[in-house]
Parts: sequence; C-alpha cells; structure tokens
Amino acid sequence: MEVCYQLPVLPLDRPVPKHVLSRRGAISFSSSSSLFGAPDPRQLSQRRGAISYDSSDQTALYIRMLGDVRVRSQVGFEPERRSSHPYLCIDFRTLHTCLGSWSGSAGDVPGRRVHRLLSFQRYLHSSRLLRGTPQQIPLHILDEDYTGQARCMLEKVGSWNFDIFLFDRLTNGNSLITLTFHLLNQYGLVELFQLDMVKLWRFLVMVQEDYHSDNPYHNSVHAADVTQAMYCYLREPALSKSLTSCDILLGLLAAATHDLDHPGVNQPFLIKTDHYLATLYRNTSVLENHHWKSAVGLLRETGLFSHLPPEDRSVLNMERQLGSLILATDINKQNEYLSKFRTHLDQEDLCLSSAGHRHFALQMALKCADICNPCRPWDLSKQWSEKVTEEFFQQGDIEKKHKLEVSPLCDRSANTVGNIQIGFMIYVVEPLFVEWARFSDTRLSQTMLGHLGLNKASWNSLQQEQSAGPEEQEPGASGAGAQPENSRAAAAAAAGGGGGGSKEIPQGSRES
Repeated sequence: MEVCYQLPVLPLDRPVPKHVLSRRGAISFSSSSSLFGAPDPRQLSQRRGAISYDSSDQTALYIRMLGDVRVRSQVGFEPERRSSHPYLCIDFRTLHTCLGSWSGSAGDVPGRRVHRLLSFQRYLHSSRLLRGTPQQIPLHILDEDYTGQARCMLEKVGSWNFDIFLFDRLTNGNSLITLTFHLLNQYGLVELFQLDMVKLWRFLVMVQEDYHSDNPYHNSVHAADVTQAMYCYLREPALSKSLTSCDILLGLLAAATHDLDHPGVNQPFLIKTDHYLATLYRNTSVLENHHWKSAVGLLRETGLFSHLPPEDRSVLNMERQLGSLILATDINKQNEYLSKFRTHLDQEDLCLSSAGHRHFALQMALKCADICNPCRPWDLSKQWSEKVTEEFFQQGDIEKKHKLEVSPLCDRSANTVGNIQIGFMIYVVEPLFVEWARFSDTRLSQTMLGHLGLNKASWNSLQQEQSAGPEEQEPGASGAGAQPENSRAAAAAAAGGGGGGSKEIPQGSRES
C-alpha cells in the first residue's frame, strides 16, 4: 500500500473528501471529541491514528487504535504505551484543549508538530519492520517451541481439560502463536494453501502483539483459549465430516483474531465517551467491527494470501467470511442467532452440505468457544471468571473517577464474581450450550453441560458462605439465589465485555 505522508489532518465529524478517497493511503487524524458534558469540557489533545481507505468501496479497512499518542502537558509531549487505552492510563488533569489553537492549515502548525504528523507513518512502518523478531521469540519456525512440556501438551490439544494458563507459561507467553501454528500445520493447511512460513509467522506474531497484555481478560491468552475450544468443536463429528479446508482455516483464524486490539472496555463505554471507533462504526457492533478490520489489516500488511490469484476474488470472500464470523460474537446478536439455531434444529433442516449452513454452524461454534469458560473444569473456569470480573471492575473504577455513569456489572461495591457468573450462566451460557448439545450430542457436549452445572453449584455455594457471614448483607446484595433485577441485560454485558444489554445498545447490523 502506498503511504501518502502529506494527507491533511481530518476531524472525524467531517466527510472525507473525494480526492482523498481516490488515493490509497493513510490518513492521520485528530479527535477533539469531548469526554464530559460540562460547559468547559476537557479534551484529548494530539490524538492521532491511521485509517487505510480502499478507493473501490470507500470503506475504512483498518484502524490502528492509538498507534501513536502524545499528550500535551506542561513539560511537552509524553509518550503513552502503545497497547494502552486512552482512558486507562491518562491523567485527565494534565490534558489541555490546544487543538483549537492550531486548527488552521498545516503550514501554521509549529515545526515540532509538523514533524510528528509527517513522521508518524514512517515511524509506524519502521517499527513494524522490527516487529516479528522480538527478543523473546526467535525467528526460526517453531522447531524449538515443540520441545519439553509444551510439546507434550500440544499432543493433547484436543482435550477439554487443556490448561491454557500452563501452556502460556511453558511457551514464554507465546501461547497464541504456538497453538495457532500447530493447529494450522496439523490440519495440513500450511501446505495446502501454500502459505509462506515467514509471512505466517510474522502474521501470528503481529496478531499476538496486538492483543493488549495489560487487559486482565481480553488478551492473547483468551484468544488462544478460544482457538483451542474452536479446535475441539471442529473435531466434533457433526462438523468434521462436512467442513472444507477453507472452513477450517477461517474458523481457526477467526478464533485467533476475534478480539484483536480489544481496549479492555465495552461498547457502552466507547459510546458515552465519544470514542472515534464508536463514531466510525455508528455505535453498532463497534468492537467486533474493529476486530475484523484489524485482522484484515494484518492479513494485507503481511501479504499472507497475496499469492492467491486475485481474479477469482477468493481473498475478498475469505475476508468477508472472516468478518461474518467475528461479527457473530457480538453479544447483542445472541438472541437472533440462538433463535435461528433453535429453529433449524426444530425443523431439522440444517444441511451442512450447503456452504451457507456450514458457515452458520461455524458462527455458532465460534460463539460457543467465545463464552465457554463456565463450561471448563472449575480450576480453569474460576480463573477466567475472576479475570473478566476484574476487567469489568477496572472499567467501573475509571467511570467513577471521571463522574461517568457506571456500566452494568462494573461496580465492584454492588457486584461480586459469584452473582455476575451465576446470572451469566443462567441467561447467556446455558441456553446456548443446551442447543449446541442438540446439534452435537457427543461426550464433549455432555461434559461441558456437566461442568456448567457443577460450576454454577460451586458459585452458589460460595455465595451462601459469603451471605452466612457475621454481618448481614444489605438488601440487593448477592446471596445464593439472589440475582439483580436487570440480570438478563447485565448478564449480556458479561459475555466478553463486548457490549451492554439489548435495551441500551442498538442491535448490530446484518453480518457482511
């Protein structure tokens, strides 16, 4: 892709000029959206990102969330960590509304700012050249990763008791790279699709790197866990007999990238803080659209499928199908997909010889893999529950600090891990996995439902122990059977933190 360094700074509330859309390049933009509704709102200054536009359909293909951020303070520009979210690390007391002071032409911008504006893409490009060869990951093709205990674990990668936390430690934090490469190679997809090993390795490294390691839950370990669960579902007889190699490739790639570049906050938070992603995607499936476009951006940047013939449009079709799978993980579409799945099962008309029906089955498999943590053994399930709840609570702490309305499930003073998980299991997880067991009535499905029942009983037991303490809890506190009044809507927000209840957030648009 040709990079155009001289493109202007474009605020997101203005339409992109046609002469800009006609050029394939990168647009550096600033955001002046206010965070508060006060008369004198504080604003983020110097926020810039990169949008890649495709002149054929004039849609944004890829956005680097906060690829380069500089905050204006009393002493100058202070760099922020690349993988952090703006509202998680910036002290808003140090921000100044200086965007309006230099909103004129580029020639009026002070020299230092012009240098940053014109050098951002060069900086991003040069840093990307070095990515893929981090110190902790040698560039040879995984030969030495298949040794010792990690190799022994990979031999049992199809086990539902697979401990992804142990595997991540054994691979020195490279569980997503190692696991995904192993599965692609085990299915023979590397040879079948003639994937370049270096390009594949670079793609996987960049995918893992684009997961924010400081997120308690939405990080590369979660992506690796979903990928492993997806592999278990792909091996089920109901799917394995019908899926094509292309279906398997898309399923594994979608699982590995389904939460790519997740900021650690949910969709309502992005909407009420006027985040530029919410503006770009019109408050509809904001995070899922970003995950999809980010994955497409990495596929194109690494050229993983560049060797495939362009005339048959197979690459574009794969990108669209990848997006359709990732968009299906939007929790706001849970009832829509579940109702459609139940109808197919009732009418017994799910024909996996049809490409459309196979793709729908893959969507349901990915939805199950994304929220399968309550169906894991207790030791694993409990760790995931604590991690996702801590991520919710961290968001709630930020909302309290900045006088914002606290999102459902994000107030640590009003919720516990137990009552969140019990509501999530009852209203979100159990209905989905009951229907999945009807579709694939195997030992794995019964094992998952068994773990779900045991884990729900364990959380109820812990809730009873807490409520039996020396001091009585206040009304509304979570007891053994107590659920919040809005538990149905709140439980939806627990499903990966992707969004709030359907009454608060508009339903996502139909998948591409």
